[in-house]
Amino acid sequence: MVPGTDVMPQCASFDDGCNKDGGVYSVEVDDCEELKSSCQGKAGKPPRNDLPVMRHCISQAMLAGNSELENPVEMKSPPVEQTEFIPVLRSGSCSEIGPKPYMEDEFICVDDLHECLGGASNFPSPGAFYGVFDGHGGVDAASYTSKNILNLIVGDSHFPVGVKVAVRNAFVKADHALADSKSLDQSSGTTALTALVLGRNMLIANAGDSRAVLGKRGRAIELSKDHKPNCTSEKLRIEKLGGVIYDGYLNGQLSVARALGDWHMKGPKGSPCPLSSEPEIEEVVLTKEDEFLIIGCDGLWDVMSSQYAVTVVRKELMMHNDPEKCSRVLVKEALKRNSCDNLTVVVVCFSSDPPPKIEVPRSQRRRSISAEGLDLLKGCLEF
Repeated sequence: MVPGTDVMPQCASFDDGCNKDGGVYSVEVDDCEELKSSCQGKAGKPPRNDLPVMRHCISQAMLAGNSELENPVEMKSPPVEQTEFIPVLRSGSCSEIGPKPYMEDEFICVDDLHECLGGASNFPSPGAFYGVFDGHGGVDAASYTSKNILNLIVGDSHFPVGVKVAVRNAFVKADHALADSKSLDQSSGTTALTALVLGRNMLIANAGDSRAVLGKRGRAIELSKDHKPNCTSEKLRIEKLGGVIYDGYLNGQLSVARALGDWHMKGPKGSPCPLSSEPEIEEVVLTKEDEFLIIGCDGLWDVMSSQYAVTVVRKELMMHNDPEKCSRVLVKEALKRNSCDNLTVVVVCFSSDPPPKIEVPRSQRRRSISAEGLDLLKGCLEF
């Protein structure tokens, strides 16, 4: 668990359903029952390369100086009431092509799963689902995953009792579907980062180098790990499975260590492979201190720290309380910093109110200089 987040209690809804020896229930790739058409209508559609850059990402809000935002002052939070927190979910998104010739990012935002799923909504309220998918080698893998990953999760036999197993199975099923499809490019691949909220529980699943960052009273709490080939744990796993890393690239071809698709680099389905589609999962119990979540593709994080992004979003929310505008400001700032990738950002707020002001405590100490020190300082200045 990431420092600063609550420890997940034993909860039926997020039971991982693992065997005692640590193994996960077997997965069969079956077609899921299609959800209502209104659900698919909420999947985000990023602009394509024939549209102008920053199509809708113009903001009049002024950002503070970088030094102020990158190094936030130690802040004192007001006391939090010990009442059960019920999140109010709302989101905003922005996706732009950036300087690349093609747009390969996709995303999905579902603020109300009960409305989306209708009669199948036998799980805690509120419920929401968000995801960003950074494609490479074409948009096929990212497009397919964004349209089907939610269907695969809620259609899994373990949902909603064993949500962790359902999410893991969904990633595997999506990966295998990309291998089996005759209409999709076998060399296309995508990273996948999803956030599923059920009641106060939030589950982050990540395969790739997109990132989820929680804004907690002005502090940035990273809820996912960037799966780069040079990352120590990923490097050890890759080399153990016979893979190699050349200049930061897996087998000299791919700059991520985990992804869905890319079947030109994988062996038979189900066999161990240096390029893994298995997501790493992080669980969080939301509290009143948890104000918003930022999920974005690596085009954002290549040029911006997690803390800077949280500080920007919090400052913007205090001005206009609009997560859509916040996502646009982050994308615009990333382009100003010369991001070289497609840019996709989703900002999810957990309250209908803007973040409260945080008082910076004044120093209780009075600092003074001795007469001897003052004389020494005068001597240095005169010299």
